[in-house]
Amino acid sequence: MNTALITGAGRGIGLATARAFVRAGWRVLALDKDFSTFDLEEADRLEFDLRNLDRIPEALEDQGEIHTLVNNAGVLYCDPYDAIPEARKREILTVNLEAPAKLIECISVQMKRRKAGRIVNVGSVAAFTGHPDLWYGITKAGILNMTKAWAKELGPHGVLVNAVAPGPTQTAMYDQLPQSRKDGVMRSVYSGRVCSPEEVAAAIL
Repeated sequence: MNTALITGAGRGIGLATARAFVRAGWRVLALDKDFSTFDLEEADRLEFDLRNLDRIPEALEDQGEIHTLVNNAGVLYCDPYDAIPEARKREILTVNLEAPAKLIECISVQMKRRKAGRIVNVGSVAAFTGHPDLWYGITKAGILNMTKAWAKELGPHGVLVNAVAPGPTQTAMYDQLPQSRKDGVMRSVYSGRVCSPEEVAAAIL
């Protein structure tokens, strides 16, 4: 049975993606630091905080073969441009950008050896706009550039690297936004509606 490692699987898009892979017959390794809202008994849980970059290789040591990696975990805050706490900036950069890069670096070794593998990075339409959360937008733009770089590097080894860039999605992350930000985001959404986590999960699958 093929295994999919899905980060940020405790809720939102990650949880919907975990459910989709389980239904498709995959073994799911769900990674998150908080499983308080996780109700998928069929998945294996890997409780881990992605801010611990140096411990990522150790966390993956005994997890066996991973055939698909879904880099979904992300952090967003609502601080104004000129008042972003350094700790929050560091957290956004680490979880949204550096951790996915480290996971790809680690897991691509076995994928290259097998000459097969799939990596899906979850970006955002924030990559294409001046996002109100400055560092969130920066990391999502970086994710798309990183996807292209790894696709070029791993493609010759039979490993496909892709990204999805969802618009506003009905998740806890979206719910925390003040109404003014929601209104601003919706002005650039042609469909005029917020999508569901299940729709994004279907694209990832």
